[in-house]
Amino acid sequence: MIFDWFRNSGGSKRASDQRGPAPARPRRDRALETAIARHRIEVYFQPQIDLATGHVSGVEALARWDGAASPEELFARAAATGQSERLSRLIQRKALRMVGAWTGPLAELRLSINLLADDLTRPGYERWLLNEIASAGLNPERITAEITENGLLADQPAAAARLAMLRAAGVRIAVDDFGTGYCSLAYLTSLPLDTLKIDRGLIADIVGGTRDRIVVKAMIRLARELDLSVVVEGVESTDQLNLLAEWGCDLYQGFLGAGALDEAALTRFVASTQAEAA
Repeated sequence: MIFDWFRNSGGSKRASDQRGPAPARPRRDRALETAIARHRIEVYFQPQIDLATGHVSGVEALARWDGAASPEELFARAAATGQSERLSRLIQRKALRMVGAWTGPLAELRLSINLLADDLTRPGYERWLLNEIASAGLNPERITAEITENGLLADQPAAAARLAMLRAAGVRIAVDDFGTGYCSLAYLTSLPLDTLKIDRGLIADIVGGTRDRIVVKAMIRLARELDLSVVVEGVESTDQLNLLAEWGCDLYQGFLGAGALDEAALTRFVASTQAEAA
């Protein structure tokens, strides 16, 4: 019996050695854990402005926390500590419920929310999101789910199936940061899409850069051929805006219009754009 114990223990040890060391557990980030648990992550909204009318037609929900300098830094911190999914769902739920309570000039605005890879790889996520939309009292047709290329690389067929279920329920699907990755063009034929969001890095030099101008103009023309709407991020000058309007862009985001705003500032901004257009 003692011999069997040594033999079994040795065998287990050898098998363990062959498997290699266990993956390291994510380190703790108690400040971020507390902020998520106590809903201290704020949601701001960046307007999406119609180039033809000047009206704000929608907003993108963006996370803000005083423990991180930017949303990118916040989500990188969450990823490093295994909290990406918790953070993502908190922001999505909070944004949906805030928008569901809007009245007056904000009542008809569309809402864009960002989806992570952790969202799209989780079985049942699409049902969770549709339930959250319903609980907020929102029509799914007011919601756009934004995805990035990195969010689909792990399991594209599964992600595409979940996106198709959301789209069948009325949610629009947008590819964010379009043109920055090597798979972007393939996604146009393999995913159920409604909108392309052209990355800010591609439009920075469209006024003075011949190649950038050709690329962005071609992207917009391609979107039109595929019956997709176009949103351009990072617009900072009227010269950029004039070119994008000439090429047929639908909506823009950027500091030329407004940065990320809290609800009170957003209400004032929307009211002012409506007054100017009247």
